[in-house]
Amino acid sequence: MKKILLILTLLLSLQFTVSAQTHIDVNGVTVPRKIDILNKTLQLNGAGGRSKMWLEVYVQALYLSQLSQDPQFIIDSDTEMAIRIEITSSMVSANKLTKAMNVGFEKSAGSNLEELRPRIEQLKTFLSDKITEKDVFILAYNPIDQTINVFKNEAFKGKITGFDFKKALFGIWLSDKPVDETLKKNLLGQ
Repeated sequence: MKKILLILTLLLSLQFTVSAQTHIDVNGVTVPRKIDILNKTLQLNGAGGRSKMWLEVYVQALYLSQLSQDPQFIIDSDTEMAIRIEITSSMVSANKLTKAMNVGFEKSAGSNLEELRPRIEQLKTFLSDKITEKDVFILAYNPIDQTINVFKNEAFKGKITGFDFKKALFGIWLSDKPVDETLKKNLLGQ
C-alpha cells in the first residue's frame, strides 16, 4: 500500500512539475511560457499585472524570439514578437482600453504621433468589440511584412502595417516613458 501511495505521489508531483514548466501564474492568471503565433514559437520574456487606482485591470506578457532585458533593443528589433493581454477586471471596456492606448501612444510616439494617428485609429477599431473578463488579446509583430497582427480570443481581427507603428506600440510599455514602470520591469524579466 505504501508503494502505491508513493508511486501516486510521485506521478502527481511529476504532472505538477511539467505543468509548472509550461505556464507561470501571474496574479491568478495562467500565462504560457511559449506561444505559437504566425507559424513561429515565441518565448516568454516577462509578465506582470497592470493596475489602475488599486484595481488589477489586466495581466500582460511579452514574448520574443530572442530574449532580452534591453528595452530599446526590443523596440528597435525587426524580429517576431508579441504582447499578450488578458483582461482581469469587468471594469475594463473597449472605450477605456482605447483611451489608455491613446495615452500610451502619446508618450511613446513623440513627434511621430500624427503620422501614426490613422493606424492608431485602425487599432482602436480592432479593439472596439465588447470586452469581458478573461478576454485575451495578442498583438503580434511579423517582420516579413512588417505588420502588427491583432487577435482577440484567438480570432484574427486585422493587421496594421509599419515598423514605425510596431516601435510605437511596444514603446507604450517599454519606452523611457512607459505607461507603468513596474510593468515594464516585469516584461523585461527584471
